[in-house]
Amino acid sequence: MKKVLMIVTSNAVMGEVGNPASKVTGIWAEELTTPFYALRDAGVAVHLASPKGGAAPLDPGSMKAKGQNHATVDRFLADPVAQAAIAATHAVATVNMADYDAVFFPGGHGTMWDLPNNAAIAAIVREADAAGKIIASVCHGAAGLVSATRADGKAVVEGRRVNSFTDAEEAAVGLTGVVPFALETRLRELGGKFENAANWAPFVVVDGKLITGQNPQSSELVAEAVLKALG
Repeated sequence: MKKVLMIVTSNAVMGEVGNPASKVTGIWAEELTTPFYALRDAGVAVHLASPKGGAAPLDPGSMKAKGQNHATVDRFLADPVAQAAIAATHAVATVNMADYDAVFFPGGHGTMWDLPNNAAIAAIVREADAAGKIIASVCHGAAGLVSATRADGKAVVEGRRVNSFTDAEEAAVGLTGVVPFALETRLRELGGKFENAANWAPFVVVDGKLITGQNPQSSELVAEAVLKALG
């Protein structure tokens, strides 16, 4: 059985923890749930991990009343196995990437604070890259790539086609001045060959084993690309 490690954010606020002005955030639900079920329904084992381990937060803004969500979100919220998994994620520092065929980063604004500069995450991405394994992200999940380097010390995205939530989309949701850095800009600064579609258009970039999607609307495309790469 193929195995995929999904690394999600542990962070539930945009900004300083404890600051009443900080906005609530977390994992954008569909960016987790759509790939989660696409993979599991295809017979792939999916394990969840996060920087802190334990319960990982879903962004309340990404969930509506039952029946108003994407079907995978409602399925996830009603699935006791999935709920147990999100309530008890593995701490990334305890994960052995050798056990997995791919690492996958769902998005949500929470990722922008705790995925970059996490040494365990950078090591997982570096190991996956060196072993020729699949590295995938959706939207802000690409924040998990920005601190990772290849064996030669260069950024893992340098010289590779890559994508994420765009600077234009960040401006459109009014959070340019809230996030700690502009994700598209950072990927470009690291030498990534950034490609994108119009705001909110489903879009995925596949560069060998590096698979990156632009926004929540791209979750299914990324999942399909990962399944194809898994064979």
